[in-house]
Amino acid sequence: MQIFRIKRSKPDDFEESGLRRCLSAVDLTLLGIGAIIGTGIFVLTGIAAATLSGPAVVVSFIFAGLACAFAALSYAELASSVGGCGSAYGYSYAAFGELAAWIIGWDLILEYGISVAAVANGWSGYFNNALEGIGISLPFHLTHAPSVGGYINLPATGIILLLMVLLIIGVKESARLNTVMVSVKLVTISIFVALAFLNIHPENWTPFMPFGWFSHDLSGKPIGVLAGSSIVFFAYVGFDAVSTAAEEAHNPKRDLPIGIIASLGFCTLIYILVSGLLTAVVPYTELNVSSPVAHALKLLGLNWASALVATGVIAGLTTVMLVLYYGLTRIIFAMSRDGLLTSTFSVVNRKTHTPVRVIVICGLVMALVAGLIPLGELAELVNIGTLFAFVLVCLGVIVLRYTDPDMHRPFKTAANPLFPVLGILSCSALMAFLPVMTWYRFIIWLLIGLAVYFTYSIRHSKLAATTAE
Repeated sequence: MQIFRIKRSKPDDFEESGLRRCLSAVDLTLLGIGAIIGTGIFVLTGIAAATLSGPAVVVSFIFAGLACAFAALSYAELASSVGGCGSAYGYSYAAFGELAAWIIGWDLILEYGISVAAVANGWSGYFNNALEGIGISLPFHLTHAPSVGGYINLPATGIILLLMVLLIIGVKESARLNTVMVSVKLVTISIFVALAFLNIHPENWTPFMPFGWFSHDLSGKPIGVLAGSSIVFFAYVGFDAVSTAAEEAHNPKRDLPIGIIASLGFCTLIYILVSGLLTAVVPYTELNVSSPVAHALKLLGLNWASALVATGVIAGLTTVMLVLYYGLTRIIFAMSRDGLLTSTFSVVNRKTHTPVRVIVICGLVMALVAGLIPLGELAELVNIGTLFAFVLVCLGVIVLRYTDPDMHRPFKTAANPLFPVLGILSCSALMAFLPVMTWYRFIIWLLIGLAVYFTYSIRHSKLAATTAE
């Protein structure tokens, strides 16, 4: 068994898999924006400002954005040069071999699956608020999980099932819906920015950094700008989902780097602008709510704008779920095709050119989880899983530069190995600021993954079969 680097394919070989190549650089950029602008800007901005960073949440977003930028450059280089499936799974396979690829793939399944279910919970809350605004209200027991007194979170389950149907129909159709939804939420953000500029109160930025750079509160919880960065990092989860579309991009070596870097850069600017304005129009202490942007407008007496923003939130969270759900199915598809998971997951429907079986199985599982488990319990592992993936991608660039220096690289990360090393250090630092319990749960998930690998995957791996021949 070879557990370090293997060369899966020629650098220019993006093998045909039965998936349809139909996504342009613009489609990929909009997929990235669709995945990134959602929970972070509409939910986490206020919570991080009120409890961790104060008005300096702007700086928290900058630090988190820099960590993502270094990782994005590494993603872009590997996306343009490594054949086969995109995502950290495919890149780790090319750089380190099968065992490392399995570990990161198992990690990504957790990250994407939990993200979809968690965002579905947030979507449910906004959806129910919108219904109440027009005089319709769902019963408590149909909008809450059993552990908080309900029967099932029906809207959270329902939206995932609807997205399941859409993804079955086809990726191009899904991309079209994503484009519409992205347009809606960008218009919503533009309205907030315009109104906020008319209501800026500079005194709300004083003190700018009430919790310092990094410390702990009386309960021992991390607080400060850097702790805020480790939390608002969730706002950037999703740009890596662009890389999972490698086999459905028209020209992956050109389009993927454009999609990854353009979407991340655009969204980082939006986050800095909105978080700065949000803490300028109302005191940061008023923002510890699940809908800070809408809440701020309501405090300004702009109820019509608050309702409009709520509509944009629903659209924004829908695109986040859609893109992350899409990324999850493509990662499982790739792992199945490599023999690490059952071949059931790599069957492509001849009519829709989509992996219908894996879409349905993932949809049913996530719908069940979203309906029965509350948001707080779902969201704890997402950040650490994403940061771990980013560290391996940055390390993969360094390894491949030395082990395969002649590989054709249409896009190269500048200042190698400086930028990848900075990516490793910054992402590792953000991991260090996460709670200890998050680390325990993450380690347990990885141990389960290793048990699956050594009892099933290693025996069915196509790499193992090739080596045996």
